[in-house]
Amino acid sequence: MPAEHRESVAVYDLKGLNCPLPVLKARKRLAGMRPGARLWLETTDPLAAIDIPAFCAEAGHRLLERRTTPDGHRFLIERGAA
Repeated sequence: MPAEHRESVAVYDLKGLNCPLPVLKARKRLAGMRPGARLWLETTDPLAAIDIPAFCAEAGHRLLERRTTPDGHRFLIERGAA
């Protein structure tokens, strides 16, 4: 993704929250966004590495990128049409 678009993507800080809260809060936040909008999720819950990709597949969102960070994970999600 070009740098000018990367800067306009919101970051949702879910650090310190444990399963199932990161998925529940991500679901609520994405529900309020328009289809095609993108959101970075930042988590510290080790289970998010499994839960967030599964949530995206189940809910019809696209997981565009995932990164391991020193304290957890970052996920770039594109809101699906559903």
